[in-house]
Amino acid sequence: MQLISILLFMVILPVISIVQDTIFGTTDLMASIGKWFVYWGVGWRLATAGVHQLLKPSFTAKDIFEIDDPNAGKLVLEIGFGNLAIGIAAIASLYIPEWIAGLALAGAIFYALAGIQHVRNGASTRPEIFAMVSNLGIAAILIAYLFWLAV
Repeated sequence: MQLISILLFMVILPVISIVQDTIFGTTDLMASIGKWFVYWGVGWRLATAGVHQLLKPSFTAKDIFEIDDPNAGKLVLEIGFGNLAIGIAAIASLYIPEWIAGLALAGAIFYALAGIQHVRNGASTRPEIFAMVSNLGIAAILIAYLFWLAV
């Protein structure tokens, strides 16, 4: 399920949305990349991860971080609150475009640091490897978008 979620929110849905924007000529390619990767990759991925962490904190603790301690759920809940907050704001950026750059920055920082931490942890489980690769990938896309905005 995690792999399907990653593929949908980090590849399939953003690419479909970008292609639609490009076909209908509604926006610049890089602006479209920023908009849709913030909406899908930051927004929906973090919002759904947050909900999942709130409903089933043991999955993140045990299956991703290999922590088999019931008290780890307390930390996962707090991670879920942050994911849900950033995710909902990023979803709202579709309707409030002025938020896209700020949420791209927040997403880039979050995903880059999370991806680096997975590397430092020596990502060994399939879920952690998927999380590491997707985190670093979207961080790179968001950073490229932010550089495009800056020049």
